[in-house]
Amino acid sequence: MRTALSLGRRGLGNVWPNPAVGCVLVREGRIVGRGWTQPGGRPHAETEALRRAGDLARGATAYVTLEPCAHHGVTGPCADALIAAGITRAVIALQDPDPRVRGQGLARLRAGAIEVTEGVLGDEAADLNTGFLLRVSEGRPTFTLKLATSLDGRIAAGNGDSKWITGEPARRCAHLLRATHDAALVGAATVLADDPALTCRLPGHARCSPLRLVADGRLRLPAEAQVVRTARDLPTWVLTTAAADAVRREALQAAGVTVIEVAGGSEGVPDARAMARALAERGLTRVMIEGGGRLAASFLRAGLIDRLCWFTAPKIIGGDGIPAVAALGLDAVRAAPAFRLRQTCRLGTDIFCEYVR
Repeated sequence: MRTALSLGRRGLGNVWPNPAVGCVLVREGRIVGRGWTQPGGRPHAETEALRRAGDLARGATAYVTLEPCAHHGVTGPCADALIAAGITRAVIALQDPDPRVRGQGLARLRAGAIEVTEGVLGDEAADLNTGFLLRVSEGRPTFTLKLATSLDGRIAAGNGDSKWITGEPARRCAHLLRATHDAALVGAATVLADDPALTCRLPGHARCSPLRLVADGRLRLPAEAQVVRTARDLPTWVLTTAAADAVRREALQAAGVTVIEVAGGSEGVPDARAMARALAERGLTRVMIEGGGRLAASFLRAGLIDRLCWFTAPKIIGGDGIPAVAALGLDAVRAAPAFRLRQTCRLGTDIFCEYVR
């Protein structure tokens, strides 16, 4: 099952709206087939593993990280495919909460005289597909807040200069994180200040670049911004409000940008919960927020940050620097958003810490 989970992680960032699933087929103590959800969500992991195993699947045990589907979509149900291939046992990590599946895949397997074992490494499987599970249960993706700061929590000097706070190893790690998310979200101020490409610029990972998202309540995004100029090559969605200028909206759409209107929040930033709903409705499961401070604060205030990926450089910028997170309006420390440290490591001279809600 750990091997199946490892295979499933290969799909993170490129299989939405589907979950990232892994499948291993074992016969007489030997792995005869491996599969994981392919880019775009099809084929499914079970189909891939069965294809690779061929006739060796007969009599095998299937280890699958999520309940096999039981509904007809682009392809037939994976539960039926496993039965037809002649497997004799299925070990399932986690039940699929999708109403089209929810227990029906397991029931089909059992009806097909297949022995079923549930719950093996279920917590790890749930962690792997937190975004998919949240999209089904709460109607929103999972959100990762990625920050690269000085020791005193600053992302730039007072004049906006931010190159570079962290070193090359930390920046490479940040690109790998970007590749495991469906989309990267920034605020309009970040685009105006830094003109980011929001692509994955590691050798061999260009195809892993995420969808680009910009929260821009007033449509300040300039036509010459990288995310606009390249929108026909790598999709860019802009989340805005009803108050946005119609002419600027039309200009962005003419450039190939998808403009999505949501309810407005404070300070010209679209409402965080409204953005979360809109992104989930369009199939996104994993979104990484990469700046700026007001956007980060709005998602923290809304209780939507599930994971913090914090890169800290051994530098002190001072109180005149730009903070990573804008004001939260807290009256007491006990009201502060709280997280649990999951892992930490050294990246060159910098420190990386991952926290979960």
